[in-house]
Amino acid sequence: MDTKIGSIDECKPTNGDVGSPPNTTVKTIHDSVIPSSVNSCDATLGRHLARRLVQSGVTDIFSVPGDFNLTLLDHLMAEPELNLIGCCNELNAGYAADGYARSRGVGACVVTFTVGGLSVLNAIAGAYSENLPVICIVGGPNSNDYGTNRILHHTIGLPDFSQELRCFQTVTCYQAVVNNLEDAHEQIDKAISTALKESKPVYISVSCNLAATPHHTFTRDPVPFSLAPRLSNTMGLEAAVEATLEFLNKAVKPVMVGGPKLRVAKACDAFVELADASGYAMAVMPSAKGFVPEHHPHFIGTYWGAVSTPFCSEIVESADAYVFAGPIFNDYSSVGYSLLLKKEKAIVVQPDRVTVANGPTFGCVLMSDFFRELAKRVKRNETAYENYHRIFVPEGKPLKCKPREPLRVNTMFQHIQKMLSSDTAVIAETGDSWFNCQKLKLPKGCGYEFQMQYGSIGWSVGATLGYAQAVPEKRVLAFIGDGSFQVTVQDISTMLRNGQKTIIFLINNGGYTIEVEIHDGPYNVIKNWNYTGLVDAIHNGEGNCWTAKVRYEEELVEAIKTATTEKKDCLCFIEVILHKDDTSKELLEWGSRVSAANSRPPNPQ
Repeated sequence: MDTKIGSIDECKPTNGDVGSPPNTTVKTIHDSVIPSSVNSCDATLGRHLARRLVQSGVTDIFSVPGDFNLTLLDHLMAEPELNLIGCCNELNAGYAADGYARSRGVGACVVTFTVGGLSVLNAIAGAYSENLPVICIVGGPNSNDYGTNRILHHTIGLPDFSQELRCFQTVTCYQAVVNNLEDAHEQIDKAISTALKESKPVYISVSCNLAATPHHTFTRDPVPFSLAPRLSNTMGLEAAVEATLEFLNKAVKPVMVGGPKLRVAKACDAFVELADASGYAMAVMPSAKGFVPEHHPHFIGTYWGAVSTPFCSEIVESADAYVFAGPIFNDYSSVGYSLLLKKEKAIVVQPDRVTVANGPTFGCVLMSDFFRELAKRVKRNETAYENYHRIFVPEGKPLKCKPREPLRVNTMFQHIQKMLSSDTAVIAETGDSWFNCQKLKLPKGCGYEFQMQYGSIGWSVGATLGYAQAVPEKRVLAFIGDGSFQVTVQDISTMLRNGQKTIIFLINNGGYTIEVEIHDGPYNVIKNWNYTGLVDAIHNGEGNCWTAKVRYEEELVEAIKTATTEKKDCLCFIEVILHKDDTSKELLEWGSRVSAANSRPPNPQ
């Protein structure tokens, strides 16, 4: 039995609910019961790193080879519990590690020095913005070259090798340059434990001549280390709960709104416990969709200002007290800073602190502890939910398309809704897919992911690869615009090589539609491709793949039927042809408000 950091089971949802993102709390590496006599070929730096990755919960690592990391790749592959997945480029490898971390609680990628490192940098920045522990490993220069005046290939032609490191310092929470064996195990352990503790990416550079080198510190039973559990300050927790209770129990119609930092705080279950105890109406911010169960009796939808779920914003903004759990109020989530919220009504709960209205802030208070204590003592108040139930009117259904009438996006997503189950997960690319997927009602256990804070177009291809690899028991439904798809299409081939059964809906509407609605111009129009033909070419007879091009509702219905029955074990690619101006009404509203925010004139000097 190998040593373990906690249990890989701890990286999985505690129940089957949508509202249970991975709990990646990692407590201790338990002592192993393994003979200390180990082959020297197993006691190398590369094998030690591989074992530590497996112990942290990583069983698949996404890679792109380069001469500085080839020996390291050999030793990572030699670890029987670690599966090396070769990607087409470093950006997609990083996006895949991001998608993997969303499901498993930690992800990893390995690239080569500088040309690989700077290519993966954008994906690592995105993971940083989304609080995802991604371990980015780089095969570095020979240890003998440090401190010399030599110029190496794959660099910008200067004898200073620190350019890559300096770039990563701004988008990772810890950086380890492993160029000697004496402290290599300490640096690796510190990097991995920091990623797990901070829930942020880390950078590990391993000198190319050290990966195959044995050392006595890399034995099969390495020195155990532990992550001290984070604890709330008892007095601070009590004071925060008391102040909050005084505020909430005076309120007439309080509500709760979950935000994206529920995941990093590992407080989703505690948030639902408070909802159960309080009876408050419960909403989520758009970037927290999927973190709480949408089948909860008091769930009222997505709070996104003017583009909220119908009747949700009216209830939230008319409340006299709102509890925001881990919110991020940026220009996108606030719809161009147009939310009708008042600070004096808000209790803002961040992962480790609580601010009560215009009153005090209580530090060293963990969100999960705070919600659980609050749930024990809060006065039940269902007024806001009763008001919602009173004004709620079910949404109308879109007009049915006539035979051979061009397909409309609202009709398309009516059929997508019927595909969702506990055995599916949704990945939504930046663009109108944000708004259309946001309106889907997630059944119990259905996963949901998108990248709102960073909003990097093309993210979803790699993220779909990584997410599907992490949860092979689920069928991933990915919704990708044509503009985004052109950025990262190559790793469809990696999905095929790994036997994935994702259904990709390629929404072909002739350009960057989300940009059109913010600010139109000829630069938003892209060259149209034969997308199904391209995927067929990538398939090239190797792997399990099925493609379809649909223009009408009846073709979509038939394609979905085929993808979910006879082709249920295939990677299915469905290109959906839509009119360039066929968008959700939410995008039209959101785009105009974000445009107004972007075009504000400079303040007078």
